[in-house]
Order: sequence, then C-alpha cells, then structure tokens
Amino acid sequence: MDNKKPYTPPCMIQYPADQLPEYLTRLFKRDLAALGIEKRPAASRYTTVIDNDRKYVEVSDSFCELLGYNSEELIGKRYDEITAPKTCDIPAIFNLFERLGYMQGLWMLVHRTGQRILIRYESWLRADSFIESNIEVVDRLR
Repeated sequence: MDNKKPYTPPCMIQYPADQLPEYLTRLFKRDLAALGIEKRPAASRYTTVIDNDRKYVEVSDSFCELLGYNSEELIGKRYDEITAPKTCDIPAIFNLFERLGYMQGLWMLVHRTGQRILIRYESWLRADSFIESNIEVVDRLR
C-alpha cells in the first residue's frame, strides 16, 4: 500500500476587508520582532517631525535646504503640500501608519522650484504621538 498523502493544492486565506489591516499589522510586528529590527532607525541628515494633522512641527536645516524653504515656511505646512501629486493615497497611508507605528518606503517630494525628489524614509510614532522621520535622498528628477 502507498503511504503518500493525497495532493492538496495551496489556497489563499481570505480575510474580510475590515480585518485585513489588523492582520497585516500583526504580521508586520511579528516579522520585525523575528528579525530583531528596532523600530527606531539611526539618525540621518534629513529629519522631520509631524503632528496628527500631518503638519510639520520640527524640521532639520538640511531638510529645509533640500526643499528650498526655510524652517518658518515649513513649520505648520502639511506634508501633503510638498508631496508630488499622485504619489499615493496620503490619508490611507497615514491611517495605516497610525495602526503600525512604524513605516519605511519611498516617497516623492517636490522642491520649491518644482523639481521632484525621490526619498527613502523611515518613520516611527514617538511617545508624544508625533511622527519622526529620517530621510535619505535616492534621486533628484527633472
């Protein structure tokens, strides 16, 4: 007699749309812990802090230079205003970030002159509920 088990094809687990963000959050946190990745990245040259309304409350001088503004112009400005149009669904990304407490990825900013700047960011939720980000320039597009 053959002891082989019958073949069972792989299947996708279906989650209702309202449960998917929580499921992804659990997976993300589990993977970070398994890899031993700290949620707070090392300091970088370009740093920002925004509040719950997506407005800048702190910006480094180098970040101001990167975008061609001074700090007084950026403080109080929403980050949506310096994000390239059609970059992504900003409210959806912001809501997902609030659930996760940490995100990293690519983002497209716009310099005062209109030049697009592709950045890599790492952002985390601080104890005071502000969001701090470290930024690295990937490319300056024309």
